[in-house]
Amino acid sequence: MGLRVSEIVNLKITDIDSKNMQVFIERGKGKKDRYVNLPESILEQLRAYFLKYKPKKYLFEGQYGNQYSTRSAQKVFTEAMKKAKINKDVGIHGLRYSCATHLLEAGTDVTFIQELLGHKDIKTTLRYTHISKQSIKKIKSPLDNI
Repeated sequence: MGLRVSEIVNLKITDIDSKNMQVFIERGKGKKDRYVNLPESILEQLRAYFLKYKPKKYLFEGQYGNQYSTRSAQKVFTEAMKKAKINKDVGIHGLRYSCATHLLEAGTDVTFIQELLGHKDIKTTLRYTHISKQSIKKIKSPLDNI
């Protein structure tokens, strides 16, 4: 969903709206509220997670029912990278960059990406969007249409 790690650990159960397939991000960076789309591809896993762990307030709770820490989330990500044998020097924030890049490559308007990521300035969003060489190769010159 392109969330900041702080936004992930702040998610409350009540922020998930599976009927409208949206997630409410309350007081993100800059104390701004916004909605992001809930991917259909994770809904089933999210429900299974909820049924297994039965969180009370926060979607991801620490061992005593408190909010999960950002440091713990980062550590879980690092361990998952090791288990998956992914040997890239990237942190959890790299998922946010990837999300922005994939949205752009799929043809999403950069102003929509800005809104989804919760950026005040479009310049920040543009720093997040890394265009792949494959995407650049697909661009046709206007001369080819003459």
